Parts: sequence; structure tokens; C-alpha cells
Amino acid sequence: MQNYKDVLSEILIDAETLQARVKELGAQISADYLKDDLLLICILRGGVPFTVDLSRCITTPHMVDFMAVSSYGVGKRESSGSARVTLDLQTDIRSKNVLLVEDIVDSGHTISSVLQMLETRQPKSLKVCALLDKPERREAHVPIHYLGFSIPNKFVFGYGLDLDEYYRNLPFVGVVDLEKYQPPS
Repeated sequence: MQNYKDVLSEILIDAETLQARVKELGAQISADYLKDDLLLICILRGGVPFTVDLSRCITTPHMVDFMAVSSYGVGKRESSGSARVTLDLQTDIRSKNVLLVEDIVDSGHTISSVLQMLETRQPKSLKVCALLDKPERREAHVPIHYLGFSIPNKFVFGYGLDLDEYYRNLPFVGVVDLEKYQPPS
């Protein structure tokens, strides 16, 4: 695996800016769910750092559950467009306020599929909180109720987003230099 510094072209969103925006989102979500219980559903694996930080900033009572959905493969820069659930929820969401927490909305196909599936489980409400949005790449409509940042159509990694399953732990969102990046064969 290449060292991330060898393929980092720029830091798109630094750690301080990320954390400041997560606090703002947490305050807004807390205000919106002041009198209601809330269930955060973290989309694994990329959503973990964002969900953990966001959960700490939400002051109203809430629960957290996890769901794994796959639409990317190792070495792929774009979603395949087809989503498959590889780990389902442990919580019954019927009549609950659900906030789906996602690292990035790209084409929109994956999150759109998840929303359709979760709607059939009859939640009281179902909303999306995304750290990043690439509106240029959108192919399927996704209502994003809480958004961290809109970003250009660049290959990004860090703060949950992987580079060939590595570097999710970085405290910032960086852009891959595609001229230097060597995907695994």
C-alpha cells in the first residue's frame, strides 16, 4: 500500500473545519429532535468516524445502529450503482425517527436503495445526514436533510472514506492525485 502522503494532492477539508461543521450539524439535529427520540443508522464502514463524532454532538436522547451496504470494490473510484446489504439493522425501526448517517452521497444509487428499503419498515420519519455530497455525480434523487459539505467531483479519502480500505482514520478529507495513485491489481 502506498503512503497516503505520496498520493495526496490536497487537503480538501481540514480537521478543524470538519469538527466545526459536525458540531453545527449536531446542534441542528438536537434542536430538530428536542422532543423526539432518535435513531442514528450509521452506514458502515465509511460513516463510522462521522457518526461517532456527530453522536457526541447530539444532546438529545438517541440510539445508534449499524448497516453495511456495498456498492464499491477495492480499487474502484466510483459506485457500481447496485447496492447490496451485507449487514442489516438489529433495531426495529417501526414508528421511530430515523436519521441515516452517510459519509458521501455520490451517484445517489446506494443511498436511494437503502431509503426505499427502510421506508418499507415504516419508520415515523426517515431523513439523511451526509458528511459529503458530490452533486455533479448525482444520478438518483436523494433528499439530504443535513449536509456537511458539497464537494467537487474529486476522488477523496480520509475521515471514514477509504483509499483501497486504508486511511479511514485520517482526521481530514484529502484528494487523491490520480497521476501518482496506483490502484491494487
